[in-house]
Amino acid sequence: MKKLLLLPFLLSLTLSAAELGSKLPGITLDGDKGGRVAGGKWESSELQGKVHLVFYVDPDESDLNEVLSDAVKASEPDRSKFASVAIINMAATWKPNFAIQSVLEGKQEKFPHTTYVKDMDKYIVKSWNIADDNNDIILLDKTGKILFIQEGEVDADGIKKVLKLIKENM
Repeated sequence: MKKLLLLPFLLSLTLSAAELGSKLPGITLDGDKGGRVAGGKWESSELQGKVHLVFYVDPDESDLNEVLSDAVKASEPDRSKFASVAIINMAATWKPNFAIQSVLEGKQEKFPHTTYVKDMDKYIVKSWNIADDNNDIILLDKTGKILFIQEGEVDADGIKKVLKLIKENM
């Protein structure tokens, strides 16, 4: 009987997972939940109108997809049609929040075309059902539909695919 009661719960987890072709559930990060590193709330509804590349990052895994990030920058996408967002999973590390905040403020200044966002208690992990303690990549089309999703490091073939999808969907 216990297995029968668990089945609907497991199915709901599977159905709410971020998948190719689907849209991400709406979420707002503000106040105690997090928000923009530069201050103010951030809403996932902002992930429309342009092609968006979202990095959901455990600070301990921040360099894992640096090659992808560098390749996207080198491709010089049209910023009127493309945007990037780095959401930092603040609860995934032992590092103190004030230290991470300081690093993120520096990154926001150095990379003004990327929106840096803090997720203070894994709200995105829970809402979007993506990998925790990792460096996740999600590419969205202009309507917010998932074109590419990868938990962990994106290999050379994946980087080529992401660059191609960005170009095709801008």
